[in-house]
Amino acid sequence: MEWQNYIVSNPKILYGKPHIKGTRIGVDLVLEKLSLGENIEQLLNSYPHISTASILACLYFAAQHIEKQPVKGY
Repeated sequence: MEWQNYIVSNPKILYGKPHIKGTRIGVDLVLEKLSLGENIEQLLNSYPHISTASILACLYFAAQHIEKQPVKGY
């Protein structure tokens, strides 16, 4: 998946936090909602201007960024 097609960062939008392109919906918001038990269908109902692909891009973006972080304390 090319998350770059869906996730952008602009210092003028959400203080530069990564968000879904063309929206003010932050990657962190999507991840938080999923972690609290919402599913993709519920997110799409709440935010009809995003797509399943953009939600999956948020997950892939997070995975890619975590993968690059060094593990400390182990």
